Amino acid sequence: MKTLNKNTKEKFGQIGEIIIREFTFISTSYAVLLVLIGGIFVYGFLYNLMYAPNLVTNAPVAVVDRSNTKMSREFIQWLDATSQIHIYAHSVNMIEAKELMKKGEVQGVLYLPDDFEAQIYRGETVDFPFYITTDAFLYFEALQKACANVMLAINDKYRGVEALFVPPQTLLAATMAEPVNIVGTPLYNHTQGYGSYLIPAVLMMILFQTLSIKVAMLSGGEYQKKSLRIYTVYGKGWGTAIRLVAAKTFVYSCIYAIFAYFFFTVLPMIFSLPNIGLSLDIMIVLMPFLIGTCFFQLALSKWYTDSEAPLLLITVFSVPFIFLSGVSYPLENMPWYWQCCHFLFPGTAGTLAYVKINSMGASLADVRQEYITLWCQVGIYFILSVIVYRQKLLSPRLKTP
Repeated sequence: MKTLNKNTKEKFGQIGEIIIREFTFISTSYAVLLVLIGGIFVYGFLYNLMYAPNLVTNAPVAVVDRSNTKMSREFIQWLDATSQIHIYAHSVNMIEAKELMKKGEVQGVLYLPDDFEAQIYRGETVDFPFYITTDAFLYFEALQKACANVMLAINDKYRGVEALFVPPQTLLAATMAEPVNIVGTPLYNHTQGYGSYLIPAVLMMILFQTLSIKVAMLSGGEYQKKSLRIYTVYGKGWGTAIRLVAAKTFVYSCIYAIFAYFFFTVLPMIFSLPNIGLSLDIMIVLMPFLIGTCFFQLALSKWYTDSEAPLLLITVFSVPFIFLSGVSYPLENMPWYWQCCHFLFPGTAGTLAYVKINSMGASLADVRQEYITLWCQVGIYFILSVIVYRQKLLSPRLKTP
């Protein structure tokens, strides 16, 4: 029993030494710290600022009305009545309007040509330029949508003029037809803002991406410096490999647990992001997500031979991971092979589970499939990562100076 206790203490002592070395290496590596600090804080704020304001209202717009007719004035009045647009100025020409945009006083410039009313009465397609700033991604979508809706309203109002040219039997059928009223009710995004829909998924993917990059950089540096050699004194068996994987995962998960708190508690308060899920449920989902991501990257560390190449590869695949998560496109409508890819990565299942809980108010029972998937990934990738580190410990490369 004393021997067993002594061996147990030695094993825990080895895990403690590995943890201390990992923390020391991370805190003294400028490249890793740059990914941690820049990738988390800058990345998190940058995405939120790019999609701010989440919902565009009363965006100032300058109008150049060369038509100056009843219909053009009506079009401008209706445009000003929309929630997205506020007519800030009536400019004499485009030069004056563009100056207002350069100064930042307006977010768009609308130009109505001389034959605006004539084209509508002739039933022709009306072409009129609408210049919109790209300072924020959402201005273009909001202003374009408002302009399109007003144009449809103008078309509906003056459709009766065109009815004179419709055959009598067709006109009778059209007047007797019951109109179809479509009422849309947003269930989980009452503001209908693009940021409210996208940012929660992006934040989860940022965690997955930066954690993957960090583990890849550390693994690549470990290969270059042959730093695993110092652990061979503990032995080259399965036990040493398990302790290495466990200690490294503990360090990475603890660091990213702090970042997760910043992402899912601080940022939602600052930028008014959806946050209706239970914090305990989110923490329960984050646990296998962080552990599984660490095991996943440690299993892939066999192919990380330097600390720079993995950066490009992981960054390129960040956007496809968003689609594979099932947030932007229904998972059920994907081909079977893409659905299989969904179950390979902790980031995809974790993102879908987080969005369901955080943005849709789901419970753990509602994300049962994603939760089980995450724990299955933890088990599979743990076994693979232990196998990989056992091979590393046995590698002849560690014997050479």
